[in-house]
Amino acid sequence: MADVIEILKKYSEDVDKEIEEALSTLEPSSLFESSGHLIKAGGKKFRPALTVLSCQAVGGETDKALKTAAALELIHTFSLIHDDIMDNDDTRRGMPAVHKKWGEPLAILAGDTLFAKAYETIIKTADENIAYERVIDALRVLVDSCIKICEGQALDMAFEDSFEVTKDEYMNMIYKKTGALITGATTAGAIIGGATSFQKQQLDLYGRKIGLAFQIQDDYIDLTGDESIGKPVGSDLVEGKKTLMVVYALEKANEEDHDRLIELLSAGNESIIPEAMDILNKYGAINYARSVAYDCVIEAKEALMTLPNTEARDSLMKLADFVFTRNA
Repeated sequence: MADVIEILKKYSEDVDKEIEEALSTLEPSSLFESSGHLIKAGGKKFRPALTVLSCQAVGGETDKALKTAAALELIHTFSLIHDDIMDNDDTRRGMPAVHKKWGEPLAILAGDTLFAKAYETIIKTADENIAYERVIDALRVLVDSCIKICEGQALDMAFEDSFEVTKDEYMNMIYKKTGALITGATTAGAIIGGATSFQKQQLDLYGRKIGLAFQIQDDYIDLTGDESIGKPVGSDLVEGKKTLMVVYALEKANEEDHDRLIELLSAGNESIIPEAMDILNKYGAINYARSVAYDCVIEAKEALMTLPNTEARDSLMKLADFVFTRNA
């Protein structure tokens, strides 16, 4: 774990400088402060690290990837601000959510500003003597990731009213909602680093698989974690979310348990958590989800093994393991 923290911290300061430069001209001060609020609050900088390491893994230079890495973090932060508005969450990263501190109208503007600044930042990668074709290709990846994020969020919302969600539908939703931006980080980093078509394909696969594992692990943490991470344990059950555990249990349960689980998930209160957990455990749903996440991590690491044996590749391997073992 200490190794992973060092990997994530290694480029954080440089990426923060790029973000600070991107936001420095914003006015009025309320827009500047609200746009930078969550960035100052910290965060793992997981996606920027993936961007830089993917660039390095194909022989690219660190400095060339920093603006692209910053763009990925700006998009991620934009999505968090808007997610908090849609979910009416009070806090993020141990601080008041942007819309709680500045109100919804300014929070929406802050998210929109970060969205636009991400594109401005990645375009400025051309200033680092990167071939313009690479910059355009990386920009295409970012655009595609943003479209998929919106599709994934819309699918997640649509699933709230359905108990007919299949595993394939769930996996497609979490790829778009969470995995697409992680895939965007690895693929854009590879492009900026001058990857061959095959290397780009392999880092795309790596990003896709750890992206899926990342969201499944998030769902697992919700059921088994601790409330100190800022989210009540079992809140996904209270909200009736269609996680992989729920989808699997509904598919495997007998008629009585199937109908009872639907009844519990529809109740919308914390008292349902113990009984709902009993049903999930009865059908091995939690262990099943863990096995799917583990398989995704293994496939991601297999994709990396096709790349040159470098320190960057080793770091990407460790980040894949971290996705599966993290508890926050």
